[in-house]
Amino acid sequence: MFSFSIMAIAFGVVFLAELPDKTALAGLMLGTRYRASYVFAGVAAAFAVHVALAIAAGSVLTLLPHRLVQAVVGILFLLGAAMLLLKKDDGDEEVKPPADQSFWKVSGAGFMLILVAEFGDLTQIMTANLAARYDNAVSVGIGAVLALWAVAGIGILGGRTLMKYVPLRLITKIAAAVMAALAAFSLYEAIAG
Repeated sequence: MFSFSIMAIAFGVVFLAELPDKTALAGLMLGTRYRASYVFAGVAAAFAVHVALAIAAGSVLTLLPHRLVQAVVGILFLLGAAMLLLKKDDGDEEVKPPADQSFWKVSGAGFMLILVAEFGDLTQIMTANLAARYDNAVSVGIGAVLALWAVAGIGILGGRTLMKYVPLRLITKIAAAVMAALAAFSLYEAIAG
């Protein structure tokens, strides 16, 4: 059953966690060199695969006892918050786009770049946690994929402008605070039953 509130939670958490990530910068680099729609098509497809894998992993977690899942999810959210706060700035990584401007070359490069860079990434782990926590794969999946697509769009079309007005450190701290709150709530539910 679809839940707008669960979708909104997934969107917010994943959006905030992905915004300061290097993949937004990679999308920005590709978007400045190639047609934005081609880049977005590849990036969007990669993020859809990324979310499907995370939802599958989170759905497996729902087969475990509820209190155990809540405890594991809470610990993983705490680790995610710590990772965000302790994360070093990667700087501008050089992205080598294809020399050919065709749709398949450009979108393929975007797809492969994101698929490899995001595999096992914090947002994939968070999406799996949210799927396990709420046991609503559709709502979490839609929220997560829309958040990732939004970050990709921002990165491709206007990342530099956003970063002029919103400091990356602030975005990272907000994402860490949201994750810490979700961790506290999950751990409370694990203990209280």
